[in-house]
Amino acid sequence: MTVTLLEPAPASGIDTKAVEQFLFHEARLQDEHRYDQWEALWTGEDALYWVPMREGADPTREVSYIYDNRPRLASRIRQLNTGVRHSQAPQSRLRRLISNIEVSETDEGVAVESNFSLIESRRGLMTIWAGRTTHLLERVEDGFRIKRKIVNLVNCEEAIGNLAFLV
Repeated sequence: MTVTLLEPAPASGIDTKAVEQFLFHEARLQDEHRYDQWEALWTGEDALYWVPMREGADPTREVSYIYDNRPRLASRIRQLNTGVRHSQAPQSRLRRLISNIEVSETDEGVAVESNFSLIESRRGLMTIWAGRTTHLLERVEDGFRIKRKIVNLVNCEEAIGNLAFLV
């Protein structure tokens, strides 16, 4: 699977403010570990959540930090909800900043690219995660649902610490 960069183009017919609010809402759910509500933001069985280990990676031939289809995503959320994952006891305190939001319409849905900074505080240590996220959103009656989310970490090709939460 290749990730293509979006060319900035007018997003005619798309309420860009609504898209921004959707991204902010998604970030808050993740930051507050409200995983069941976060999972409800996703579409059906063809959903994909991917965090590659390098930009331009082929997930069918290379290892990824996360490469979840819908059933695997549901399983990951069940694990996080148990409250007994050693890697998240105690849970990290998280806060995200989202910027440089670019919205365009594609044949598949609403494509959104954005930059993020994620601050994690856990056991007295502060870690900053940063990268660029590509969302493919599906319009639904009450807003949007996530069809695909690809998170390219700035330091994806370096050894990274414990990624035991949803980035």
